[in-house]
Order: sequence, then structure tokens, then C-alpha cells
Amino acid sequence: MGDAGLSPRQLAHRVGVSTKQVERWVGDADLTPHARNRADACRALGVDEEMLWPKAVQERVKTGGDREIVQSYPYRSACPSTVWAELVASARTDIFLAGYTGYFLWTQVPHFAETVRRKAESGCRVRFLVGDPDGTVTRQREEIEDVALTVSARIRTTLEQLTRLGPVAGVEARMSSPRDATSHVGLSVFRFDGEALVTPHLARLVGHDSPLLHLRRHGASGMFDRFAEHAEELWGRAEPWSPTAGD
Repeated sequence: MGDAGLSPRQLAHRVGVSTKQVERWVGDADLTPHARNRADACRALGVDEEMLWPKAVQERVKTGGDREIVQSYPYRSACPSTVWAELVASARTDIFLAGYTGYFLWTQVPHFAETVRRKAESGCRVRFLVGDPDGTVTRQREEIEDVALTVSARIRTTLEQLTRLGPVAGVEARMSSPRDATSHVGLSVFRFDGEALVTPHLARLVGHDSPLLHLRRHGASGMFDRFAEHAEELWGRAEPWSPTAGD
């Protein structure tokens, strides 16, 4: 206020609040004004909001249970298996597993097949979206990764597990279409009602070496919704697969 040549009374007049309210802002560092008042005060003083109320700025972008980014991991393998198990167990209406291979779920989540069956029987929709093990993008990705456990082998492992599970009402599986394979192989989205685990696949790295974000839906058109919409778009153009159709 001194730099701007404004007294508490003058700033209060500019912002549209009482002089006493401005004095409370000055005297109480933990007091955060309403967003509109913060914006008006910053315009009047010619400073950025983070200079006056850094806590408010940090809360807008911080991660945590009350924001869309619950946790981030530098590697998918760093995400505890208990997180996967808890998300699967807590889902009530929709489990959408849109990883290009998805094979690790049977080893990452204890009793995964039994849990999937139980969830479907209780009315939860369970979907698997995988890549085509014989597709061009799959072969290209195998050359890029150059690992013993190939992409096609990992996909076939998932298909074998789904075959063992057998036809279960409420469990669906599809293969991404050739036009979407590149988009699918580069981004895995695993959704459990209003939470999701998302992995962008980096360069030559296999899935467990790529980073992972744990998201929780916090509002419309946020990060959760954008990733969910991406997966739904791939699903809408994917080819149905069933154990009787083979792989």
C-alpha cells in the first residue's frame, strides 16, 4: 500500500470493502480474502496475487486428496499395489481398464480375476481395452522397446486371462482400431468410478518405467474428465472381442 500510495481506507474504497476488512487482511497473515477481492486489490496495488497471498495461489495448484492430482509417481512400478487393489475394490459402477496390454493387472492386484467377476455380478460395468497383438503399431512398439517380454506377448497374456475368466455378464473387452492404435499405445487410462491412474508412455520405456498420475475427479472438464473422454473415444471406435472370437 505504501508503494502504491494508498491508505487502508483508499484501498478499501477501490476494492469495495470496509476499511476494517483491509486492516484485518494486513493484520492476519492466515486470512485469505475472497478471490474477487484479491483480484481487485492486486489491480489497485499493481502487484501479482502470489506476492500478497501466496497461500491462495499454492492451494489452487497444489496436489492432494482434495484436488484432481492425488499423487504422482515417476514410475508406474512405484505406485503401491495396494493403491490398485483399493481402487478396484472400491469401484461400484464402472471399471475401465484402457491400457494397451494390461497384463500386469493379474499380478499387481491380488485375486484380480475373482474380484472382476464379483464386481460384474454386483452390477459394476467392467471394460478392457487392449491393442491388437498382430497390429502394425504393436510390431513397431516392439522394435522400439526391444525387450524379451514383447508387447504382443503381453496383450496375449491379457486375452488368455480373459478367456479363462470366460463370458461374464457385465465384463466387456475390445481391441483398439488401427486408426487409434498410436494414440492408445502412447497413453494408458485406468478408471475406477471417479478416480483414475494414467500413464503416458515415454520414448523407449515400457509401461512400468513410465510415470503415473493418480487422479480424482474434482469438477467438470478437469484433468480427470479429459483423460476419461480420451479413453471413451477410443472405446467407441474399438472392435469387440470375446473369448470365442480368438485373438
